[in-house]
Amino acid sequence: MSVVFAGVPEPPESSELEVVAYTPDAREALWHATVLRPDVLVLSVHPPALDGLAVTREVTSRVPGTAVLALTPPGDGDLVVAAMLAGARGVLSRTAGHDDLVRFVRGVAAGAVVFGERAADRLYGLLAASEPIRVFPRLTSREHEVLDLLAGGLVIAQVARRLGLAPKTVRNVISSIHAKVGTDDREILLGQARNAGLGRHS
Repeated sequence: MSVVFAGVPEPPESSELEVVAYTPDAREALWHATVLRPDVLVLSVHPPALDGLAVTREVTSRVPGTAVLALTPPGDGDLVVAAMLAGARGVLSRTAGHDDLVRFVRGVAAGAVVFGERAADRLYGLLAASEPIRVFPRLTSREHEVLDLLAGGLVIAQVARRLGLAPKTVRNVISSIHAKVGTDDREILLGQARNAGLGRHS
């Protein structure tokens, strides 16, 4: 089976895998997937840029014959769910061994949906609890709500009216979001939010 590795550790050696491209940059994955149309794209998805989520959505849309296997940081359950919602057919921890990686690649190539044990536990827990899924888990519900509206193109005055808040309160919430996400650049923040799928229903 043909595989493209993007933004992940060194590809495993296996007679089952034909590595047709390897790039340390996840943003180049879309080009490789579109041109080479591999059976599987193994792609890193990790904060703060979350480029991998955007690439996953694009590959799923443009190259439906390519299955995406997302590698996420260990323990980040919200990101696991975000990768699934973006269209990944499998999610595995970045710290998994080569044998597990080959097994997961084989699984998604065969059309299966595969997740590591902890990822599956997190998913079932979310479904059972009807817990809101947030890609920025450090944000409060209000902060997440404000960021979602901003990512959808609303300005501060519109967000304030939508949520019944004073504009000054919205500005304070935005300042808190910047501090937690770790960037003072508004465009970078909104880009990360949109990459994570926010702003679609604003």
